[in-house]
Amino acid sequence: MAAPFLSNANFFSGSAGTIKVALIGCGGRGTGAAIQALSTKQNVQLVAMADAFKDRLDSCYKSITGNLAESGIDKSRVDVPEERKFVGFDAYEKAIPLADVVILTSTPGFRPIHFEAAVKQNKHVFMEKPVATDPAGIKKVLDIAEIAKQKN
Repeated sequence: MAAPFLSNANFFSGSAGTIKVALIGCGGRGTGAAIQALSTKQNVQLVAMADAFKDRLDSCYKSITGNLAESGIDKSRVDVPEERKFVGFDAYEKAIPLADVVILTSTPGFRPIHFEAAVKQNKHVFMEKPVATDPAGIKKVLDIAEIAKQKN
C-alpha cells in the first residue's frame, strides 16, 4: 500500500538520504503497511511506532522484525528502540516529529487529529481509508488537505 507513495518520497523531499518513517496505529493493517514501506527500493527506515495499546505495538514490532528475513528486508531498516515506541492516546504526538513520512493506520476516528498534527509539522502522510468516521471528521481531513496543498 505505501510502496507507491514511498517510491516517490525522494522526489518530494529533494534528498537521497534515509526516509524516516513513523507508524501510527499498530494493528494488522499498520503492520502490513510498515512491511510494504520497508520493502521498497528507497532507503527507508522505520524509526518510531505509536499505538494506544502496548500489546498491539509489541505484537506489531515482533511481526515486522520477524518478517524481515523472509521478506528480504535488511534488519537495519528497523531502528525502533524502546524509547521510540510510544503508547497512549497522545503517542502520535511523540512519534510524528521523528519522521519524514507518517503512516496513519490507527482507528479512523482518530485520523483527522493525527493527519492535522502531521501536516502542521510538514510531514508526508500515507493514510488508510476511511479517513474519518463522520461528516465533521471528513470535512476536517479535506480542510487539512487544502492546507497541505498550499505548503507544496
